[in-house]
Amino acid sequence: MLRSAKIILYLAAFWLAAPALVAQKGAPKFKVIAFYTARVDQAHISFVHEANKWFPAMAAKYHFSYDSTNDWNNLNAAFLSRYQVVLFLDTRPESPDQRVAFQQYMDKGGAWMGFHFSGFALTPSVYPQNWDWYHNQFLGSGEYKSNTWRPTSAILRVEDKEHPSTKHLDTTFTSAPSEWYRWNNDLRKNPDIKVLLSIDPASFPLGTGPKPHEIWHSGDYPVAWTNLHYKMIYMNMGHNDMDYEHGTNKELSSTFSSEMEDLFIIDGLLWLGSAQQAPRQAAHN
Repeated sequence: MLRSAKIILYLAAFWLAAPALVAQKGAPKFKVIAFYTARVDQAHISFVHEANKWFPAMAAKYHFSYDSTNDWNNLNAAFLSRYQVVLFLDTRPESPDQRVAFQQYMDKGGAWMGFHFSGFALTPSVYPQNWDWYHNQFLGSGEYKSNTWRPTSAILRVEDKEHPSTKHLDTTFTSAPSEWYRWNNDLRKNPDIKVLLSIDPASFPLGTGPKPHEIWHSGDYPVAWTNLHYKMIYMNMGHNDMDYEHGTNKELSSTFSSEMEDLFIIDGLLWLGSAQQAPRQAAHN
């Protein structure tokens, strides 16, 4: 009788706790919000649409939540407080209030992942370098300087195998096609920047032209990095190859077609969404 009573009490306790256990299991580990514009260049628009399908699939697999919005007015303290990770799929905030809200979010320990065009700035252009904190301090890259053409795959070298985003990667791997950027600032000379991936020399010549300067034959080109003062990753991926020549705008490549690159993105995102702190924290100016 004593044993039966214990079993009954155990089962009763289990069923009382079951709803809470189910709720806990169903709760996302962290919440992601992606901002996008999807109005500049068919290649960037293609990537945004692709990302907004790929990330929800990864969210279901890895138990986080994913929302996206093209309303940059949501870049405010109240809205951002609901999320642990912010993505910029393309472009960047333009209004002073949005920029202040994002900087405060990052300074208070928020996490960010940016793709390709989110790092672009060129003066004069529609996107001039008019945000020093973001381009020079946070990203460290400064203005855009040049790029390869057409979008092509590259052999990328992992420069830090200890970082959570790169720990499962091969030493070198082939990326999905992208348009690769070169920057005004030398990221190697910035003590706050840790390069994670760069163009391996085996990639050269990189690009197909037709203009000679659109083909790289040598040089040092970081393509993904983190700022050691923040929990962030920027990567130069996010520009699909498109059929511009025949006017069809047909997608000729996919950003999420490289298994190793996908692994880098998801491992980076899982690190950003975790409670693990950035490698080094310091006061910001």
